[in-house]
Amino acid sequence: MSTPLVSIVIPAKDEAGNLPALLDEVDAALVGTDYEVLVVDDASQDGSWAMLTRRATEDPRLRPLHHDKSAGQSTSVWQAARAARGTWLATLDGDGQNDPADLPNLLERAQRGDVTLVAGHRTTRRDDWLKRLSSRVANKVRSALLKDDTPDTGCGLKVIHREAFLALPYFNHMHRFLPALVLAQGGRCVSVPVNHRPRGAGESHYGLNNRLWAGLLDILGVMWLRKRTRLPAPLDTFEASPAAVSKLSPDSSSDQSSGADSAEAPTPTSAREASR
Repeated sequence: MSTPLVSIVIPAKDEAGNLPALLDEVDAALVGTDYEVLVVDDASQDGSWAMLTRRATEDPRLRPLHHDKSAGQSTSVWQAARAARGTWLATLDGDGQNDPADLPNLLERAQRGDVTLVAGHRTTRRDDWLKRLSSRVANKVRSALLKDDTPDTGCGLKVIHREAFLALPYFNHMHRFLPALVLAQGGRCVSVPVNHRPRGAGESHYGLNNRLWAGLLDILGVMWLRKRTRLPAPLDTFEASPAAVSKLSPDSSSDQSSGADSAEAPTPTSAREASR
């Protein structure tokens, strides 16, 4: 089974009116890129699952996943990440407000090798005033308490190495705190300006209550996690040189001719390791 470069992860609940166009845009944006798309239908009631399974029979890169009972955005992303095959994960919201045309830029930035996570920054929001206000307040509170140096952690458009994501602690709403969680484990995050569009169809599932007030308890939990972590913790290793291993093998000619006393001592890989 081949390993694609990137797995596109799209959590979606009642987004049948947005998903077909969004998937078409992903295809157009990633021409020439080896990728797969995992869409998690979080117990939609609008025919999303039937549409996704029908489309998947025509496109093997599409891998639909389904919840009979809604599990939420974080759980959807976490489960899709575990099922993904790509080296990188790229997340998109299912409402079509994230622009797939930004994916190549974020993926290129991630592959330079100096960051763990690349987060989108919606410099011009295309939401109603209440959503903009609640997001602005939530970002200010989170930034002040967590100091994650990320201006727009609520943006669904992110690229992260899959192994790094799977190393993060899982909890409900973790998707809102990915930069803080990555930083707590010694990773590095950067933010890149991205496009933001009005919602095409349907209604938002987030408002002031579940964006700000519910998030306060989560922030306290993340603060506790960061206090309890001991990462990063540099770990030195020791490996014997191939020549030394060969000398010590039972069928080595040197052992047979001169005995174990003639075997060379393993060569330390560094002066620091040799002094341990």
